Amino acid sequence: MAAYLRPTSQSEAVAALAQRNLTILAGGTDFYPSRVGQPLTEDILDISAIAALREIGEDAGHWRIGATTTWSDLLSARLPPLFDGLKLAAREIGGVQIQNAGTIAGNLCNASPAADGVPPLLALDARVEIADAKNITNVALAEFILGNRKTLLRPDQLLTAILIPKPEHAARSRFVKLGARKYLVVSIVMVAATLEVDAGRVRGARVALGAASAVAQRLPLLETALIGQACDATLGDHAKADHLAALAPIDDVRASREYRLDAGLALVRRVLKELGEVA
Repeated sequence: MAAYLRPTSQSEAVAALAQRNLTILAGGTDFYPSRVGQPLTEDILDISAIAALREIGEDAGHWRIGATTTWSDLLSARLPPLFDGLKLAAREIGGVQIQNAGTIAGNLCNASPAADGVPPLLALDARVEIADAKNITNVALAEFILGNRKTLLRPDQLLTAILIPKPEHAARSRFVKLGARKYLVVSIVMVAATLEVDAGRVRGARVALGAASAVAQRLPLLETALIGQACDATLGDHAKADHLAALAPIDDVRASREYRLDAGLALVRRVLKELGEVA
């Protein structure tokens, strides 16, 4: 018979993970649909009762989003324009019921190539905090997700928070998603961008594209090309097809490789234009 554990502290949770193989459950929005009609055989560690994991806070250097913070929690939080892109992505993740239950860390640990939360977090230069029974460390999100449904998280580790560094200059962000319809759809391609702006010029740029590779990716060549450019409605003109060359989109029932690359470039230009037009 499967065991069910529901600790109320992080220390209890990582101690349990050190002792046995457990399947971590938070919002359950991926867990339950994947097991419809099947008997539950795994031993479960339900982390939803750990209050400290469902907090959004900040210090002098960064914001900290607890692992079990839901998308609805994020949407209702008072956060600066830097987080606008992440909030736009939050509205695209299922319906309101899913947003009320699904967690930000769960979206990362599920590691779907089409996970809507990943590109905006990459564009925020996010790091993930990981705890085990002995240590708490953090790694760049770009290093955490290794491939389709693969992360570097060990069985004895728990993702405890997402860390967002505070930018040097005033910053704003955007997110846009292309699907077969407006809502409740898996992405064909999606783009997120964050710009740091000072004196009307781009001082920092992070652009990420998802659903066009096994793992969402930043576009470093484009980011470099944007530095020093005037932040206006022409900003999208700096995006070129070559900037997407490192991507490896697939052909599937939703779109061809060529369509994803063409749509990706169009969305990158659109997002940069929208950011450039912000006064």
